[in-house]
Amino acid sequence: MPRTAQFSRAHEALGPAFADPVKAADFPEHRLRYRNNAAAQSVALDTLSDANWVGHFGRFDRLSDNAQSSPLALRYHGHQFQHYNPDLGDGRGFLFAQLHNLTDGRLLDLGTKGSGTTPYSRSGDGRLTLKGAVREALATSFLTALGVNTSQTFSIIETGEQLFRGDEPSPTRSAVLVRLSHSHIRFGTFQRLSFEGNADALAHLIDHCLAHYYPHLDRHEEVSQDALTLLRAVVEQIAKTVAQWMAAGFVHGVLNTDNMNITGESFDYGPYRFLPSYDPGFTAAYFDHSGLYAYGRQPSAVMWNLQQLAGTLTHFANQQDLVGVLREYSPCLERNIAQAMFCRFGVQAPTLGTGRLDLDQANGILTQYFEGMRSSGLTFQAPFFDLHGGGEARLSEAQASVRGAHYLSGALGEAARAICALSPATTSQLPIYDAVPDLLLPDIEKIWDAISQDDDWTAFYDKVDFFGTLQCLGQQT
Repeated sequence: MPRTAQFSRAHEALGPAFADPVKAADFPEHRLRYRNNAAAQSVALDTLSDANWVGHFGRFDRLSDNAQSSPLALRYHGHQFQHYNPDLGDGRGFLFAQLHNLTDGRLLDLGTKGSGTTPYSRSGDGRLTLKGAVREALATSFLTALGVNTSQTFSIIETGEQLFRGDEPSPTRSAVLVRLSHSHIRFGTFQRLSFEGNADALAHLIDHCLAHYYPHLDRHEEVSQDALTLLRAVVEQIAKTVAQWMAAGFVHGVLNTDNMNITGESFDYGPYRFLPSYDPGFTAAYFDHSGLYAYGRQPSAVMWNLQQLAGTLTHFANQQDLVGVLREYSPCLERNIAQAMFCRFGVQAPTLGTGRLDLDQANGILTQYFEGMRSSGLTFQAPFFDLHGGGEARLSEAQASVRGAHYLSGALGEAARAICALSPATTSQLPIYDAVPDLLLPDIEKIWDAISQDDDWTAFYDKVDFFGTLQCLGQQT
């Protein structure tokens, strides 16, 4: 049976209060640098020729008569470093099309970055540097391998313009990126409507989100109940994603409310970093002088953002009920961090006789583990590969490896023995790699230097392909 893309015009149907029709920039060149065929296959776009791919994702020719009629620059406000900014909105991107995943039917967005100016560009040029696109593709491919709920980098096309940026050697090359994500409806989308006092549009948005993104949840005649249902769903999804970030050693860098969406997946990668070693105070953005979004503060920063989302729902639900839902975040996060960490080790989390997670035992092991990691100097990723799958044989191999001394004694040694005593969660074990898979800043800079200096994309493609072989390293079992 032929596979056909299933398009949707769901966001367009929300009406003109939510977005503005825009046009893509007319770029001088279109050089296809990356196409994500696996992601394209999930929405039946993998059969496009390279020429047609460039036409749709470089010139933004409409994908189908059934697709959204025009690119839409979405409207939103947001807190940036916890300061409210009503001067936001899609300033260098737009929602290009929506379509359904062929496997599970979920609604997906094709959104852009660097596609030109919009009514919300302010003084910006609406462009994206090629280095920024490369960094995002590397981030999403590694995060996917680590089991993190993330957008997918769908396409990168170099556009032949010279850009000037204060945080990159300039002039620098330009690109337009397309990402595949479950939603671009942000916390800031709700904040704008609340700021404007548009309760009718807020109620419409709540109904839209439940219908299209949480159709399995019960809906009610009273919008007050639907508001609580939506908030609870978002809290649960966000808690899972934050837990996955923590287990991946990922630092988002800019956890503003306009960078958080209502389906919970991680997206819009700017100055992200992966931890070189365990350090709760490690920050990703050079301009985050107070460490507001440091690795160890990400859970509390996200909680603050959830409070802002809940604040927009006071138009319908009472504050006490909203606070009750928000209180579910911390225990949900704690459970998910434990599950995500043991999944990364490839072992089953400790359980009680009832089969439920033994959170006390899990936290005891993890507390000891992080205590040992803090003083060990090991790279954050190394133990997940050294100890993966558990068992006495794996522990012996790890203790005999180049990092073996760390697993013999002290807090980390105790934790390693406890982890390896747990039942394996997978039937196969990862090999011990000569070099542990990682994505640290020097790795990214080396890949970029080859592209920038010699137009050599070999290291980039090799890295992305290698991450593709590591799928499911952190998937929940």
